[in-house]
Amino acid sequence: CSDSGASLLVSGIDPGWAMDVFALNVAGMSSDITEIRGQEIMNYSHYDQPDVVRNIIGFGRPMEETPMMLHDFSLRFVWEPTVRALGDALGRPVDTVTTHVERRALDRDIDVPGMGKFDAGTQGAFRFEVVGHSDGAPLFVVEHVTRIDNDCAPDWPYPAVGEGSHGVIITGNPVIHASVHAEDRFKPGPGGGGNATAACRLVNAVPALCDAPPGIVSGISIPMALTGEQLHG
Repeated sequence: CSDSGASLLVSGIDPGWAMDVFALNVAGMSSDITEIRGQEIMNYSHYDQPDVVRNIIGFGRPMEETPMMLHDFSLRFVWEPTVRALGDALGRPVDTVTTHVERRALDRDIDVPGMGKFDAGTQGAFRFEVVGHSDGAPLFVVEHVTRIDNDCAPDWPYPAVGEGSHGVIITGNPVIHASVHAEDRFKPGPGGGGNATAACRLVNAVPALCDAPPGIVSGISIPMALTGEQLHG
């Protein structure tokens, strides 16, 4: 990027705006904040990627195995930049990052259209946190609650709407719960809506990205704005 004068914005995770710029904007409506938590709560039976669902995320795999996605290295590689970006944006740099994972087994066999049978006793749900600590206090959290069947882990949070949503919880004064649920008319299900928002976020960011200085650009530094071509009527 430095040699060519290019700017790079990488996005698409969670789905590329909910955990950083959305969380930052919602936090601006509270004070005395002790935690900024971004959440993805999703049923992955609607995620049309059977190989990823089974072999990377680990649904249907034995509980004694740790899926590739849930290793500490994987969690930090994918989500640590988000908590660090929030800390930098708020002037509270992240000192250390920790992770926490919980998993639950299916208590019955289930059949998922397009993905087949998932056996009782195999992984049916997981919950993880990637936590950014600032000045020794846990302040920034990315959390996922993910199921292959809605009956698994009934004591864990469920989406605010439908089978999946993205949200932010600001623990401060006041405590704020903000949730976003997207529906794509071309690809039904929560995955389709989330993917569509990720794509639109990137397309609409192109003008600001072209004006940005060379180098890697955080999603927080690029405004959430429409290009004129996106408006109809």
